[in-house]
Amino acid sequence: MNTLKPPIERIPELVHKLYELVGEFESLFPERKFTPDGHLVGSIGEVLAAHRYQLLLQPASAEGHDAVTTAGKQVQVKATQGQTVALRSEPIHLIVLHLARTGEATEIFNGPGSIAWQNCGAMQKNGQRPIRLSKLKRLMSSVPQDQRIPQKAICLDVIEVSKPNIL
Repeated sequence: MNTLKPPIERIPELVHKLYELVGEFESLFPERKFTPDGHLVGSIGEVLAAHRYQLLLQPASAEGHDAVTTAGKQVQVKATQGQTVALRSEPIHLIVLHLARTGEATEIFNGPGSIAWQNCGAMQKNGQRPIRLSKLKRLMSSVPQDQRIPQKAICLDVIEVSKPNIL
């Protein structure tokens, strides 16, 4: 039996290790927060979304969209550990994931980007329009199933279970 995990299955373990390091930094320097964010969280979210939704990732930092479905639909992926995400432009399709300290990613929004864009806040000085995850969750409840990118079926490998010897 192969004991090596596929890379995607190592994400929760690696995120947990990351937070152990964050905790150590924060105990050494209590006056500072060491929050993993920006490119790191975004890249983790993109990799998880690519696996979960069978997306083809664009080159890193591609303008506009991060991935493409197998049918060719462009997808913007946003991941956060906070309570908001921000958009620079209206995406064709938007997937928003919340990344927990455990490495688990929860789908917050999966639907047409226009729905989120129309509900974003005003343009900020940095050129981004913020939207709260709570608002995205409410919006998600109105997105019909056929307008969502389906998650791939999870295929579990057969795990050998040893049976106890019965005398």
